[in-house]
Amino acid sequence: MTGPDTVGGTDGRSSRTASPSLSALLAALGTGAYVVDEQGRILAVNTHAEQLLARPAGDLLGHDAHDLLHRSRYGAPLPRTQCGMRQAYTTGRALQSEEEWFERGDGSLVPVSWLVTPFRTEDAGEPTLVLFHVPRDHDAAATEANRPHGPLPELERLALLAETTTQLTSTLDVEQALRRLVGLVVPQLADWAIVDLITEHDEVRRSAVVHAENGVLVHREDLEGPMPPVPPDSVMPLSRALRGVSSALAGPETYQGTPDSGLAVEQRRLFEKTGIHSAAIAPIRGVREVLGALTLGRAQRPEPLTAADLPLLEDITRRAGLALDNARLYQRQRKVAETMQRHLLPQLPRVPGLRMTARYLAAPDASQVGGDWYDAFTLPDGATALAIGDVVGHDLDAAAGMAQLRNMLRAYAWAQQDPPSRIVERLDQAVLHITDVTMATLLFARLAADDGRWRLLWTNAGHPPPLLVAPDGRARYLTDGHGILLGTGSHGPRPDATAELPPGATLLLYTDGLIEAPGRSLDEGLHRLRRHAASLTHRPLEAFTDLLLERARPSGNDDDVALLALRVPSGP
Repeated sequence: MTGPDTVGGTDGRSSRTASPSLSALLAALGTGAYVVDEQGRILAVNTHAEQLLARPAGDLLGHDAHDLLHRSRYGAPLPRTQCGMRQAYTTGRALQSEEEWFERGDGSLVPVSWLVTPFRTEDAGEPTLVLFHVPRDHDAAATEANRPHGPLPELERLALLAETTTQLTSTLDVEQALRRLVGLVVPQLADWAIVDLITEHDEVRRSAVVHAENGVLVHREDLEGPMPPVPPDSVMPLSRALRGVSSALAGPETYQGTPDSGLAVEQRRLFEKTGIHSAAIAPIRGVREVLGALTLGRAQRPEPLTAADLPLLEDITRRAGLALDNARLYQRQRKVAETMQRHLLPQLPRVPGLRMTARYLAAPDASQVGGDWYDAFTLPDGATALAIGDVVGHDLDAAAGMAQLRNMLRAYAWAQQDPPSRIVERLDQAVLHITDVTMATLLFARLAADDGRWRLLWTNAGHPPPLLVAPDGRARYLTDGHGILLGTGSHGPRPDATAELPPGATLLLYTDGLIEAPGRSLDEGLHRLRRHAASLTHRPLEAFTDLLLERARPSGNDDDVALLALRVPSGP
């Protein structure tokens, strides 16, 4: 183990030599001690603390002491609102407690008495000193046996249910909701948590088989996966729960007789592989149907689950059912909107000598689907029309508005052999009167070859500028031809702009989801896109497009992305 002369960086990874005052202070103490900053991150630790916590300094420094160490007497993470230490950190008061629990490096719990006091040093500012020791009458071998068993006290039960509601209702992603659910019940209520879900096709899938190992939740993937169908007449506990009949207790002996179904065979295998000696199973009910079942199992703890534990389990599954029902409904709506949008996006035309590809990437958030679109089609004079746009909004209305806008643009462009600016002017005049579109951005262009030279003529209605990348890596934005977005009611003339595309050049049209993200400036996003596009210009067009989406799209992006890329021939 390291000595008391180590201080961690605030990121939990870097380290530097401790200040002399902190080193001297901690080395002189004959009990476990560590120092935290105003945010509760561990700055320094002595060897006594390392030994008592069974954690080397490297596993402590820079980490939040509360998140890393503090646990309830049942082994669950302690809510910050119940943490007396954090109150001392923030108020600058001395505080002590005789009975708290820390989690050691091996995942076991140790009872501690502690004293927290602020102090000041010339070279370390105003950190907080935490002194702690294990009570003298503590028997390490009996820690687990002496922990409280049986149903949770009412206050802890209410706190767990409140946390369950908060955690599960704050996500609309089914997988994330399941991860949060098992994290709430393991290890606080059980050693194992098993979630069986009924799919929309009435198939059963064992979605999670999880237990705590050294303080980390570990999936038993060999026990997860598709399950046999639910037998209609079985009296076995899981079968009844998946039919929504009732919750029940179970053990290995429950499934020792002749199995009445394939589901019973899988249950026998579960008990054998996990060592669970006692289990409680409850249905997860949605508003209209049974969604699955939650099983809590105990293997390491000697005490069995009893009927007194079932009401709490049923309260948890009731909340889980509502959360999963909402998440499924939301994902179903997203799928409908995304499918509709993908079907509305066109097939690209085949243009001799011109390579063209497009991508549409849905937003990470299920609520964000809607108005980004692209289009390309051949005009009567042989030129190729290119369009990319974004209808304001992220919902089904935006997706429907996108379809209206695209169809009208096609009709105007085909019927009127005018410059792009005139086409978009007419489209803007019609938007407010015969569509449901409120506002939208649009870039519309004509691309044509004349004696082997490819020329682009375009107008831009408030959209991010096209990016032109030469084969040698020189990249520039085409910022001319810029006008106001559609739907504002201002119908003045719009400008056109022209540019010649050098042989082998790549032209990129995109929506703002490729360059914008919370906390980042637009200029930063444009610079990032140009750099990545320049570095990828030697790649084939398909690879260029895929890698650009992967590398240039900012982290934290919450918008969908449409992208249209084309490459002109490298020679006559």
